Amino acid sequence: MQIPIQNIYYLLCYAWNKLEESEIVDVNEIDSTELIDLFAKVLSNSCSRLLKQGLDRYYVEHEDVIMGIKGKFNFSATIKQNVLPLSKTTCIYDEFDYDILHNQIIKTTIGKLLRTKNLDSSLKDELHKIYLKLPPISEIVIRKSMFNQIRLHRNNYHYDFILKVCQIVSENLFIDESKGNYKFKDFTREEKAMARLFEAFVRNFYKVETDFSVSSDSITWKFESDNTEDLEMLPTMLTDITLQKGYKKIIIDTKYYKEAFQRRYDKQKINSSNLYQIFSYLKNQETDSEITLNCEGILLYPSIQNNFEYSFKYKNHKIRILSINLNQDWQQIRADLLKIVA
Repeated sequence: MQIPIQNIYYLLCYAWNKLEESEIVDVNEIDSTELIDLFAKVLSNSCSRLLKQGLDRYYVEHEDVIMGIKGKFNFSATIKQNVLPLSKTTCIYDEFDYDILHNQIIKTTIGKLLRTKNLDSSLKDELHKIYLKLPPISEIVIRKSMFNQIRLHRNNYHYDFILKVCQIVSENLFIDESKGNYKFKDFTREEKAMARLFEAFVRNFYKVETDFSVSSDSITWKFESDNTEDLEMLPTMLTDITLQKGYKKIIIDTKYYKEAFQRRYDKQKINSSNLYQIFSYLKNQETDSEITLNCEGILLYPSIQNNFEYSFKYKNHKIRILSINLNQDWQQIRADLLKIVA
């Protein structure tokens, strides 16, 4: 499924709960259809803004051979290195420095992009200028765990979006051993990654754009058993998205496009397991409350063509299986999503 990169950007901004950052770059000005060019442009614009605001600095511990004494005198290291005859000592001291983890990740990511095959030449020039403006900062081997080590607070929270961009770039760049440069893996072709992105996008879209209470609810099975251990074997029933407002409740289960239909006896049918799942949610969430008895269930799929919508009813439950076209103008996507829950 080839979703326009402009819309991928909006999906990410909503999924990351960073809608205010969507104005960092005018995605409509990007002629390329390559995701790596999109991320390079976002990183370029974000870094330019970051440099104007001022990079973050912390006190970093250094151990160096210096003239005289500074900070904590390291006696054993000084003797071992035999620098006293030169009027020097080995000292450990703190220095207010830019060479900290989040700056290292940003510089390393830019460095990798500059060595990435097929990156647009004008974007490469933009990134190179930014790279040269950065103060002395070490390049490192980026590991996924590092992103969880960074502690953001009110004074440096503006790093959050740019680090998310760095993480998605880092996770999808791989080295071409034969040529020594990098290639970008198109994560939109990975069904599991896109399924997670689509779910997060839809959930946060309704949080931002509507007055529904939005959550992911745990539903308890209505099964009974004389053995408690048997009940503990039941799988967790957790909705992707539950919307609630007044007396209206909607459960949305997001699915990826290829799962929408299956062939049975040479005829196309709705995917049975997906339909069973949403039906199970509706039945097991029922209580004596009217809102649960009238709860609506929606199976929502992304598409780029051949849109569909099917509607059914079971007792007071309306069940819809439908798609949202992600290959259209963003404002129309927004209008269609709002229309679904109107």
